[in-house]
Amino acid sequence: MNWLDKLERKIGRFAIPNLTVYLLAGYVIGFAVVYLMPDLLSWLTLEPALIVRGQVWRLISWVLIPPTTQPISLLFLVLLYYSLGTALERTWGTFKYNVYIFSGIIFTVLAVFILYGVLYFMYGTEMMLSFVGLVSTNYVTMSIFLAFAAIYPDMEVYLYFILPIKMKWMALVYAAMALYYFITGGIVTRVAIGASLLNFVIFFLSTRNLRRYSPKERARRERFKRQSAPHMHYSNGAKHRCAVCGRTELDDPCLEFRFCSKCNGNYEYCQDHLFTHEHVK
Repeated sequence: MNWLDKLERKIGRFAIPNLTVYLLAGYVIGFAVVYLMPDLLSWLTLEPALIVRGQVWRLISWVLIPPTTQPISLLFLVLLYYSLGTALERTWGTFKYNVYIFSGIIFTVLAVFILYGVLYFMYGTEMMLSFVGLVSTNYVTMSIFLAFAAIYPDMEVYLYFILPIKMKWMALVYAAMALYYFITGGIVTRVAIGASLLNFVIFFLSTRNLRRYSPKERARRERFKRQSAPHMHYSNGAKHRCAVCGRTELDDPCLEFRFCSKCNGNYEYCQDHLFTHEHVK
């Protein structure tokens, strides 16, 4: 169990279900602002200079700025990322998916603030403002695509509902596009790409085990749950109990439990007794 699993045990109940729906709904709202109230757009951008002066809503409102202002492109984007995001949430669970999305947003905010500070000390306020541009969640959504491709590389999608193509090839195209924009874009573009994709790197390096999220592994785990379910009902609703000390997850939420493959029968042990108990023959 890594730090994400431990964190989920403590604050997992605060996770937001169907986060993808809220993110895409924000894009639709931002799209309406661009065409119906374009003057309002300047009040939504991520501008550290204005945030420190009291306009704190900009820490969140910039998420409403859509990655594209073309109606057809936005429609395809919403349809694609709704399916990808909901599939990722089902695969990882609501909490881990929340961590993945919010970490990309938080990294972007922190990176823009750091950029603001560096430009301020190097060029002063007036020169610094000329570097600041619109920061959208374009590369955060791209990280959703890369995460899905990493877990389901051989799944086929129909590009514009016509051309079948595997996710791994589309991910390579996305990565090449991000690299191109990183090299040719301005400093704000580079910061946005690096910060929003940092969550992809950190998330998969910290979990270290993509195999447990693969379809075959998930199916194996589901079969194991069904087979072991009749043996895992204890007092007060506990589902795990150590065969040595009798402790359950209700006694300590941080306890980890495993079945012993060398014991003859369904014997489960906590981490303190998994390697020290006598095998049942």
